[in-house]
Amino acid sequence: MKDEIFEAEINNMDKGSSLDIIKFLRSVIRYWSYFLISLIIALIAGYLYLRYAPIVYTSVTKIKIIDDSSETDIAKDPLSLVWSDSKINMDNEIAVIQSYRLLSQVVDSLDLNVAYYYKGSIKSAEIWDAPFIVNQIIDIDSISRPLSFKIELEVSGFKITDEDNETYEIPYFTEHSLNTTLPFTIELAEETKVTEFKHKEYLVMLYPFKETVENLTKSLFIQTLNKKSEILEIYLFGESPLKSETVLNKIVEAFNYDGIKDRQLVSKRTLEFIDERFGYLTQELDSIEGGKQSFKIQNNLSYIQEDAGNSLTRKSETETDVNNLETQISLAKVLEQTIVRQAEYMLLPVNIGLENGSLNALVENYNEMALERERLLASVGESHPTLVAISSQLERAKVNILKTVSVYEKQLQTSLGRLNQEKNKANSIFSELPEKEKRLRAIERQQSIKENLFLLLLQKREEAAISLAITAPSVKIVDYGLTDAKPISPKKMMIMGVAGLVGLLLPFLFFYIKWSMDNSIHDSSDFNNSSTKIPLLAEIPHFKDERVLVDINDRSVLGESFRILANNIKYMLPKNKSLSEQVIYVTSADMGEGKSLIAHNLAVAFTSMNKKVLLVGADLRSPQLHTFFFKGRSTLGLTDYLQNSSLDLNDVIFYGLENSDALSVCLSGNIPHNAPQLLANQNFESFITLVKAKFDIVIVDTAPTEPVIDTFLISDCADVTLYVARAGYTDKKVLETSNNLRNQNKLENMAYVLNDVHAINTKSYRYGYGDI
Repeated sequence: MKDEIFEAEINNMDKGSSLDIIKFLRSVIRYWSYFLISLIIALIAGYLYLRYAPIVYTSVTKIKIIDDSSETDIAKDPLSLVWSDSKINMDNEIAVIQSYRLLSQVVDSLDLNVAYYYKGSIKSAEIWDAPFIVNQIIDIDSISRPLSFKIELEVSGFKITDEDNETYEIPYFTEHSLNTTLPFTIELAEETKVTEFKHKEYLVMLYPFKETVENLTKSLFIQTLNKKSEILEIYLFGESPLKSETVLNKIVEAFNYDGIKDRQLVSKRTLEFIDERFGYLTQELDSIEGGKQSFKIQNNLSYIQEDAGNSLTRKSETETDVNNLETQISLAKVLEQTIVRQAEYMLLPVNIGLENGSLNALVENYNEMALERERLLASVGESHPTLVAISSQLERAKVNILKTVSVYEKQLQTSLGRLNQEKNKANSIFSELPEKEKRLRAIERQQSIKENLFLLLLQKREEAAISLAITAPSVKIVDYGLTDAKPISPKKMMIMGVAGLVGLLLPFLFFYIKWSMDNSIHDSSDFNNSSTKIPLLAEIPHFKDERVLVDINDRSVLGESFRILANNIKYMLPKNKSLSEQVIYVTSADMGEGKSLIAHNLAVAFTSMNKKVLLVGADLRSPQLHTFFFKGRSTLGLTDYLQNSSLDLNDVIFYGLENSDALSVCLSGNIPHNAPQLLANQNFESFITLVKAKFDIVIVDTAPTEPVIDTFLISDCADVTLYVARAGYTDKKVLETSNNLRNQNKLENMAYVLNDVHAINTKSYRYGYGDI
C-alpha cells in the first residue's frame, strides 16, 4: 500500500508545474523505515567490505636520470660537446623501465611469480617476509595457470597440501624429496623459530611468469616531477609495503645496471674498434715511411731546404765560371787579333785580364825585347847583328805567343763545354726541386695525418679504458622505495560515504523505477492532465478494513464519501429533472475496478438520503453483487426475469438491508448463455420502466465496457453513467478510451469515479475523522 502511495506522490511531483519540496519531504519522512533499513544494510555492507577487502598501499621511489651526453664520443667534435644541451627523452626512459625485458629481469631475480599469503579465517593477506622460502624447480615457462599450495609449519616439518588435497610432509633441514611431484623445494628462512609459527596456515601461489610480468607492468605508474625535470617518480601499488619497496629498489637497480651495461658495451666496442684500427694504421705508417725513404733515395734528397740551397749555390757557381771562361776566351781572341794585326816589333797589350800566367809572361818578355830593339835601333843600324838577333827573337816570340793563345783558347773552350754541362745539370736539378718538394710534402702530409690519427685513437683508447673501468651510474637515487602510511585502497571515508549514499538512493531509485513502469491512474491530477472532457465526480478513498456499507446511518469516512458522491450526481442531471426516478449506471473498463462495490455503497448512500433505491445487477456474465448480500449465484434475478416474462418483479427483488426497507436489490441471477440477446430485447427496457415507477433511484451494476458489449446494448436507459477507475490499477489509456465513448455517444451522461485513492492523494474526507 505504501509503495502505491509513494508512486502516486512521485507522479504528482513529476506532472506538476513545480516541485512541492515540502510534500516530497513529507513523503520521505512518511516512509523513513524504507530508507533507514536500506541505509543500515548499505553501511553494514560497506563495513564488511572494508573489513575483508585487500588493503593496497602506494610505494614510490624517485630517481634522477643522469645525462651522459657529455661523455666522450669519438664521432663528435669536442667543441660541440661543450655547448650541447641535455637531450634526455623522459618518455623513452619510462618506456625502458616499463619494458617487458627489464621487468622480467626483476621478476626473475626476486622470484615474484612465487607469492606468499597468510591464510586468515576469511581472507588471505599477502606477505613478503614468510618464515620459509620456496624455490621453484620447474621451468618458469611451464606454468600455464596459477597453482596454489597450503603450507603449515608443524613440529616435525612442513605439511604441504596441493590443489588435489594430496598431502606432503617434508622434514626441516633436509633436502626436498625427489619422490614428490611438488614443483618447488622449501626451506626455513634464516632465524625462523618454528614455535612462533606453529598452527598457522600459509598459502603459496605459483603464477605464470609472463602473467606476473604483465601484472607488475599494470601495477607501475611512472611520471616526471614536472615537464622540465629529469627526476622520475615510480609508483607501485600492492598489499605488502615491504615487497613493493623491494621491487621498486630492484627496478631502479636493474635500470641503472642496464644503462651501465650499455655504456660498457660501447666502451668495449670502442676498444675493439681502436685496437683494430691500430693494426691498420701501423701498416699504413710503415708503408708511408718506406715510400718516403725510397723517394729520397731515388731523388738524392736528404733535407729539402738544404738540398735546394746547395742546388742554387751550384747553379750560381757554374754560371759564374761559365762567364769567366767566356771572358777569358774573348780576351784571348782579342790578344790574338791584336798580335796578328799590329805592325812588327810593336808592343803587345799587357794585363788585359787573361788568367794564363805563362801567356802573360811571354807577352811581358816580348815587350821587353821590343823595347830593347827600339833602344838599339836608335844607336845602331838595322843590319846590326845584335839588332838582327833581337828582331829574330821577337819574331819567334810572337809566333810562340800566338800558339800559346791558340792552345789557351782551346783549353778554355773545352772547360766552357764542361761547365755548360754542369750548368745545365744544376739548372735541371733546381727546376725539379718544386715538384719533388710537392711530392715529398704530400707524403709527409699523409704521414702526419696518420700519426695524428694514431695519437687520437691512442688517447681515445685510454679514455674508453677508463670509462670501462669506472663507468658512471645511469641514475642518481633521490629517494629509495617509501610507502605511504595511509592505504590507497580501500578508502574508509569514501567507501562509507558511498555506502550511505547508495543506501539512501536505492529506495528512491526503486520507487522511481517502479513508478516509471507504472502507467496507471493515481489521483485527480491524471484526469486534469489528460484531454478528456468527462468530469471527475468523486474520489473514493482507500480503506484498510471494511469497505462495504451495511448501515444507512453510518457516519464514517466511508459513508460520508459515498454520500458526497450521491450528492454530486444531481449536478449531472438535466436541470428539469429532480433526483428521483433516475437510472444510474455503474460501469468500468475492466474487471477489478470496484464498480460493484461502488454501486452497492452508492445505493446505501442514497438510501441514507431518504431515497427509495433499487440496486440491479446487470453484469450477467461475471456477477459480484450477490457476495455483498450473502446470496448464492443461482438466486433468482434479472436473467430469470428477462428469460421468463411471467415472473413477477417481487420474485426477483428483495430487501438489501436488515434495518431498512428503502434499499431493494435485484441480483443478476443465473449466468445465461446469450447475455447480449437478453439485454438487447425489449424486456430489459420494460424492466427499467417498471422499476423507475416504483423507485426513486435505480442503480445498475453493468458489465465492463472493454471485454464485452453488454453495457452498450442498454446504455440508452441510463440517465447518468458512472465510469469507475481504480487508483493504482486502471491504465491511463482508459481515459482516452472512455473519452472516445463519450464523443461517440455510446454511453449517456458520463462521469468518472476514482476508487481506492490513497490518503496522500486526496484532501477530502479527513477533517474531523482522523487518519484513514
